[in-house]
Amino acid sequence: MTTTTSVPTYEDTKQAWRDIWAQTDFDRELHTLSYPRCRELIGLYQPYLEKSAPLLEAGCGPAHIVYYFRQQGYDMIGLDYAPEAVLPTHERYPHLPLQLGDVHQLPYKDNSLAAYLSFGVVEHFEHGPLPAMREAFRVLRPSGKLIITVPHPNFVEDLRILINRLFPSRAGKLGRRAAYFETYYTHQQMTDFARQVGFTVLRVAPYSHSFTFWGLHPMFRRKDSYYESSALGELAGQIGKRLFPWRSAFESLVIAEKPS
Repeated sequence: MTTTTSVPTYEDTKQAWRDIWAQTDFDRELHTLSYPRCRELIGLYQPYLEKSAPLLEAGCGPAHIVYYFRQQGYDMIGLDYAPEAVLPTHERYPHLPLQLGDVHQLPYKDNSLAAYLSFGVVEHFEHGPLPAMREAFRVLRPSGKLIITVPHPNFVEDLRILINRLFPSRAGKLGRRAAYFETYYTHQQMTDFARQVGFTVLRVAPYSHSFTFWGLHPMFRRKDSYYESSALGELAGQIGKRLFPWRSAFESLVIAEKPS
């Protein structure tokens, strides 16, 4: 099942992200990489990264992930279409290789990159993820890795939809959820997209179960923190992961390979 907010256009979405990143804080975003759900995700895909080969984070935002991996010796570069995201980071860390650009028209040669990483990006295009994934396929070299995440339909999202259907006035009072376009894709849909482009799927995994509960109730949120789960939220996430791993996952990860 796919749920979507279809009002914002591509340009609306781009402007929304420019506004969001204009208010961001690099150190705060970098700190999120210490959260259990982020450590779990990094542990899932890092074994697929080559340390001495060129890696791209497409849609890197403020490039805190690029910074994190370059600190570990990885040859990672970042690209984003929002100057508000990359320019402040570039001013602070001029050694970071960051570029302004669109994931649909990457400024890289064919077969030039060893990995293409993209976290929570392709679900924001009303035309779907395929154009960006085809461009990823173009720039990846043979045996290059596609590492991509998207929000996954879960029971909290289903509950929200049900409540809004039962009480339509509630949805009207709350207004539009966000100024950007967003679609939830199942892991089956994402693997189908990857195979349609030409990739061989290596791994699919649900993750970020604690953040699903974070969205359910304040008791699952750590007070005075930035999108961080409480101890109860982490426990609920572990239980959800064990009992119903996909229905309680906030996001899904797909790792695929360009055939040799």
